[in-house]
Amino acid sequence: MAAPAALLTLTNTAGQQVVHAHVGTSPAQAAEALGLAERFLANDPAEARDGTFLLYAGAPIVASGRGVGALLVLDGGERPAPDPDMLEQLQDVAALAGSLIVLRDRSQAGARAEAALVHAETRRAIALEAAALASWVWDPRTGVVECDALLPELFNMPPATRMRARDIVVAIDRRDIGRTRKIFQEALEGSDDYSGEYRIRGFDPPRWLAARGRVVERDADGRPTLVFGVNYDISERRSGEERQRLLLREINHRVKNTLATVQALATQTVRHAREPREFLDAFSQRLRALGVAHGLLSEYEWRGIGIRDLARLELSPFDDADTPRIAISGPDALLTPDQTLGLALILHELASNALKYGALSVPAGRVSVSWTVSGEKQLELEWVESGGPKVTPPAHHGFGSILIRRSLAKVISSEVTHEFPADGVRAHISMPLGELAEA
Repeated sequence: MAAPAALLTLTNTAGQQVVHAHVGTSPAQAAEALGLAERFLANDPAEARDGTFLLYAGAPIVASGRGVGALLVLDGGERPAPDPDMLEQLQDVAALAGSLIVLRDRSQAGARAEAALVHAETRRAIALEAAALASWVWDPRTGVVECDALLPELFNMPPATRMRARDIVVAIDRRDIGRTRKIFQEALEGSDDYSGEYRIRGFDPPRWLAARGRVVERDADGRPTLVFGVNYDISERRSGEERQRLLLREINHRVKNTLATVQALATQTVRHAREPREFLDAFSQRLRALGVAHGLLSEYEWRGIGIRDLARLELSPFDDADTPRIAISGPDALLTPDQTLGLALILHELASNALKYGALSVPAGRVSVSWTVSGEKQLELEWVESGGPKVTPPAHHGFGSILIRRSLAKVISSEVTHEFPADGVRAHISMPLGELAEA
């Protein structure tokens, strides 16, 4: 248009026109000419002059249906109206500027959306990793499973991010395949949601996995085309549940045995007691000894306890912490629950007799409790009293002695020798340690 100056303005975030580019003007002159752009866009019929320049021709810049700026041609004085062709060219340039602005905005929006997607994916990956969740996407049409790195690790398979669904099924323990397929098939046929638990082959103790999935897409015929899901390790939970089940079964078994033992103790104690008070004292003490052993076994979830802990707990009521008179020594060894209960009653009876008639009945008396464990897992325990009154072999044996020498020996498959030399009572207990002691 052979005009001396041109001005390009755009709307800022505050809705005001700002100079984006100018030709033939100084920055100060361009700033003064902003009023022309504002009046042009507002269709203001006022004088189209600002300071040095007069508006010669102009075209609005439109992006996405809204005005975002203006392209102005300026002159210092009056001149004939522009040729229509030239005005059309000016409008084409303005339209091109609007298209570029739309393209820029869309590009920026796409970049922001992509960045948001990356951030969301990063957050998801961190959350899955923190929760030890393996995520996967399965296309039933191709049989291909897209997954993260954790999934093949859980299934004991080589590292991969693409797997075949049938390879995953083969990795499931055959004991669980039938149930797993049935539940998964129900989800594919219409229920959409899938939830299951199964073991993985090749692990001892077993590795248990939980699976949660959902059909998210179906075709026009209702056939599934996309399934999302996660897997996670629940071995620790299943192991805890199994321990609890075994513990409850063991407790039920022990309760029955304990009731039988209590009944036998009551019957034999009352049979050998001379008066009710003697029965109550003896029976209460034997129940206490049984209760101590039960408490210790419960603390260890009925998996057996160490003989050292048992000896200390059972014998502590008969000793003095300030001036101890019972010496306990020997390597620790695990006892089965049956051995624990039986040995608890033996130690109680020996200590009770020592307190009434033997070494613990006088201040100078001492008791030594020691044991060894042979290579064949045979426990040899020695009870030796010294420093007490001269021992005279009893004319008849009370229930306590019978409990030590005969009845209890059958219960724990042990051999018990109970002797009465003059310098102090002695007892020797020999019994094989059970499987638990070897674990």
